[in-house]
Amino acid sequence: MKHSTPSATRARPAERKEPFTTVSGRVIGPLYTADDVSSLNYERDLGDPGEFPYTRGIHASGYRGKLWTMRQFAGFGAPEETNERYKQLLAAGGTGLSVAFDLPTLMGRDPDHPLSLGEVGKCGVSVSSLADMEVLFRGIELGGITSSMTINSPASMILAMYLVVAEKQGASWQGLSGTLQNDILKEFIAQKEYIYPPRPSMRLVTDIFRFCAEHVPKWNTISVSGYHIREAGSTAAQELAFTLRDGVEYVQYGIDAGLDVDEFAPRISFFFNAHSDFFEEIAKYRAARRMWAHVMRDRFKAKDPRSWKLRFHAQTAGVSLTVQQPYNNVVRTALQALAPVLGGGQSLHTNSLDEAFALPTAEAATLALRTQQIIAYETGVTDVTDPLGGSYFVEKLTRDLEEEALAYFDAIDRMGGMVEAIERGYPQKEIAESAYAYQRGVEAGDRIVVGVNAYVADTEEPIPLLYIDQSAAETQLARLAEVKATRDDAAVRRALDRLRAGATADANTMPLLLDAVRAYATLGEMCDVLREVWGEYEEIPVI
Repeated sequence: MKHSTPSATRARPAERKEPFTTVSGRVIGPLYTADDVSSLNYERDLGDPGEFPYTRGIHASGYRGKLWTMRQFAGFGAPEETNERYKQLLAAGGTGLSVAFDLPTLMGRDPDHPLSLGEVGKCGVSVSSLADMEVLFRGIELGGITSSMTINSPASMILAMYLVVAEKQGASWQGLSGTLQNDILKEFIAQKEYIYPPRPSMRLVTDIFRFCAEHVPKWNTISVSGYHIREAGSTAAQELAFTLRDGVEYVQYGIDAGLDVDEFAPRISFFFNAHSDFFEEIAKYRAARRMWAHVMRDRFKAKDPRSWKLRFHAQTAGVSLTVQQPYNNVVRTALQALAPVLGGGQSLHTNSLDEAFALPTAEAATLALRTQQIIAYETGVTDVTDPLGGSYFVEKLTRDLEEEALAYFDAIDRMGGMVEAIERGYPQKEIAESAYAYQRGVEAGDRIVVGVNAYVADTEEPIPLLYIDQSAAETQLARLAEVKATRDDAAVRRALDRLRAGATADANTMPLLLDAVRAYATLGEMCDVLREVWGEYEEIPVI
């Protein structure tokens, strides 16, 4: 029987006067039929779950074999406070830890630096030396838990601290499992928490690839992040394109550094946003798997199927949370979280209802975790792998997103690669224009945000908030002073001198950083040595 898409000229019932588009502005038709996916070949384009090109998932059994890791992002104040929160989350049924660092840590500054004033422990946990990392994971066996650390410019220093803590606990590096974000390209594109220029920054990334391939083989050495690209205002297709093209750049740099692709590519993971447009997000995840499988097999000639499989973590959209009617955020988060589950993700963080105001309270974070648990155990959606596979709408949307993302690939390749595109300001400009278009739609009332520009409440009751006072900064300043007073200063100087010499030459920086960490060199001291060698990056404005 022939199925056809309804003609634009065929009489149809009256429709609401809405802009029928996705959050990204993609026009959506009233009905999708077999004709919309007539070119789809099951073996070539879909495959069964666990089979190339992995559109339907990287595991044959889906969540019937293993649920996703419920990894709640947490970090605030001094390490003692965050350590307590971690233990609460684990006791509540969390299955992985995810570390949020404060701004000075993200920028490679110690708490006593003038630029750290007023920021210590405010937006994440403050970590400036091995002593802080020891407190952060006190009473938590690193050999028995997976940890994710959201850190980029100083990623290698933070990884070195984590490895030394594991070493002191008696855990084998060979068995450690976790993820380091380590995605410096998206910092230049979206989040702007960079230190060094792009090319030496990429050297730090490939140093981690090489070191972990030999010494920490189960560690995910990079989490290529589209999350922050989307939070900056990109469309779903831009998030897909720029994230995967960043991944391509990392693989190419690894190969250019002399690594075999199958030596490091299996430990590359991805981190996507789970935004509000339900079907667009599901299609995005499915398209990402298919694109990455072809990139790794066809472009880079990877032989190991593990190199073809895109594994991803998702986090619900922080940018979608509102201060107006904050309990609406619970509903938003639940629906957003369902998308990566139906899209086959390996790990998930659900935002808390109060995060438009501040870092989450313990109660709000627990409720966010319960959201994941209800999806996992009460909805039945984990019983079937890729339950939306074969949907005319989802398959057409998957193909459309893939084609739009591949067009971005072509444009970036013509520029010479992602580093060159970033230096020209290309992805930054594309995202800025998309963000502006979305905001105009909200302000014009074309895009409804419940509680903000429609269904507005006249009065609202305040909700409990987590407040980080100055005691965290005082704790960190005192610990930093104690570290500097009790360590072997000569050993620190020797370790930093070796780091400077290695960075000036072509030595792998990871062993040098490990020695500096063991001597209790601070994060700021290690980063400053590399600032001396490579300088700091200043972005050129794009008009």
